[in-house]
Amino acid sequence: MSEASPVLLDQAALRSAVLRPGSVWTSLDVVAATGSTNEDLLAAARSGAAEGAVLAAEEQSRGRGRQGRTWIAVPGRALLFSVLLRPADVPPAARGWLPLLTGVAVARAVTAATGVAATLKWPNDVLAGGAKLAGILAEQAGPAIVIGIGINVAARPDDLPAAPATSPPAAGPPTSVSSPPARLAPTALPPTSLALAGAPHADRGALLTAILAELEHWYRCWASPAAPGQPGDPDGSGLRAEYLRLCSTIGTTVTVHLPGGTRLAGTATGIDRTGCLVVANESGSTAVSAGDVVHVRRAP
Repeated sequence: MSEASPVLLDQAALRSAVLRPGSVWTSLDVVAATGSTNEDLLAAARSGAAEGAVLAAEEQSRGRGRQGRTWIAVPGRALLFSVLLRPADVPPAARGWLPLLTGVAVARAVTAATGVAATLKWPNDVLAGGAKLAGILAEQAGPAIVIGIGINVAARPDDLPAAPATSPPAAGPPTSVSSPPARLAPTALPPTSLALAGAPHADRGALLTAILAELEHWYRCWASPAAPGQPGDPDGSGLRAEYLRLCSTIGTTVTVHLPGGTRLAGTATGIDRTGCLVVANESGSTAVSAGDVVHVRRAP
């Protein structure tokens, strides 16, 4: 029996569900194929596009992950989209929280929409059963920030790249509270999909709607002048507390591969006010702003 073709995203239905008066989201488009939804929205931002644009694609030919990794998704089996935000009231130094905020929104929406318990690996990989389910890439164009999100939805094992030798076991059924079906350069975790993690019939349209609702909620809490504290405050908005609740990196013995080729080993003890990972070892505590984290084991 031949496999059923993936159900394509319905632009009209998504617009009806997402675009409403007063929403952060001001436009939503679905294209069959593009080079990169991030590249497209970055170009739109430079041309003055309004905050709240959403662009989803069934296929990307120039998709990218963090640190320049290639990201090629299987058409119809991933949810690939970007959003354009203009957090004008947030101090530039606080805008590094946006990728972490997006990770919170994606993890919460995945759990709510599919029943698959999702966690976060610092800074913003979304995991299911310890394997990578989704990836997030934020890029800036002047005052605008474009955030790209890719989620493995219905990828089969053959669609996913082989796990590197240093990876933990591939994901099984989730037991606690993400990059796409992609040929990624080796990363610290093997990839998985919602289909492999326990949600074989995930509706990509419903998942996109749920993510945008969560993202709007947390963005308003964090960026709004009316929010508790100052715009961009991770504590007054409740963002840091929610991130820590979802983050499986905290309390883990880690090795951080830092830019420049050096490594830092220790225990991940927290996230500071700027979104940096705090790693403690015999030399003291170090705040890490960028790097690839390998989870070694849960600290005693």
